Amino acid sequence: MKKTRKLLNILLSISVAAALSCPAFALEYSFDEAPGMAYGKPTSIEVPVTADGGAAKNEDISKNAARIPPTFGSPTSDTLDTGDYLTPNLAPAAMVLTGPGAMVNGSAATVLPPSLDGISLSAGGVGDFSSGTSTPVVSEVTITTPESSSSGYTEITEDLYYDNGSLGTLDIPAIRLSVDIFQGTDSATLKKGAGHFEDSSIWDGNVGVCAHNRGANSYFGEIHNLQLGDTISLTTRLGTRTYEVTSVSKVSETDRSALSASGSNQITLYTCVRDEREFRWCVQGVEVV
Repeated sequence: MKKTRKLLNILLSISVAAALSCPAFALEYSFDEAPGMAYGKPTSIEVPVTADGGAAKNEDISKNAARIPPTFGSPTSDTLDTGDYLTPNLAPAAMVLTGPGAMVNGSAATVLPPSLDGISLSAGGVGDFSSGTSTPVVSEVTITTPESSSSGYTEITEDLYYDNGSLGTLDIPAIRLSVDIFQGTDSATLKKGAGHFEDSSIWDGNVGVCAHNRGANSYFGEIHNLQLGDTISLTTRLGTRTYEVTSVSKVSETDRSALSASGSNQITLYTCVRDEREFRWCVQGVEVV
C-alpha cells in the first residue's frame, strides 16, 4: 500500500513538472476579409428621399451654404438660419434669392410671388391648416402680368360642386397623383382628399390647396420632389387649367404669404415637412399659356 502511494506521488509530481515546463502560447484568431461595401456616390446635396424612406431636406449642406454664427448675445443669436454666409460669393443662388431657410429643387432661379405694391389688404386671414395662425388676404388686385391675367379671384358657388361634394381634381403626373379637392382644411376634409383654402380663389388668380404628407391620406407626400417645369393640372366645373412648377421651397409653418391673391393665374400647394413641425413645403406654379 505504501509503495502504491509513493508511486502515485511520483507520477503526480512528474505530471505537474511536465505541465509547468510547457511554453505558453497566445491564442490565434483568423477573420475572413469583409466583402466590399456598396457605398453611394459622395455628395454634399441630400438625395430626395432618405434611406429609411423619410423626406430629406433637399438642401445644399456643403461649405458653400455654411454660415458664420451670429454674435453671442445678439438679437439673432438663437434664431434659425441667421448669420452671414462663410463664402458669400459661392452661396447657392436659390438661397440668395429666397432668403434664409429656403430650399429649391432644380437649377433655375425661384420665381417669387407677385409684388404686393398697390394692393389693399383685408382684415381677414387665411387659416393655417396646422397651427391655427393666419396671414392677411389680398382683397383687391391691380396687378397684371404678361404671362396671364385674370380677375384675380373666383368665388365658390353651389353650382361649382360635383356630386361627390368635391370642387375638382388635381393631377400631378410627375408624382403619379390624382386627388379630389374639397372645401376646407380641417382634419375631416383632409381625410377625403386635398383641401382648398377657403379664402383663396378656386379658378382665377391664386388657387391654394393643401393635403397630408404622411399616413393613409398622404396625398402630398411627394410634392417636395417636384422639379421646376413639372406640370400640375386643375380640373373644375369651369374647365381644366395647367400650371408649370416655378418654386419648391421650405417655409416657416406660419408663413402663408404665398397664398396672397394674384392678378395672374397660379396655384399654391402646402404640406407639412416630415419630422419638422416648424416648417412647411410650399410648391407654386403659374399657368401654362
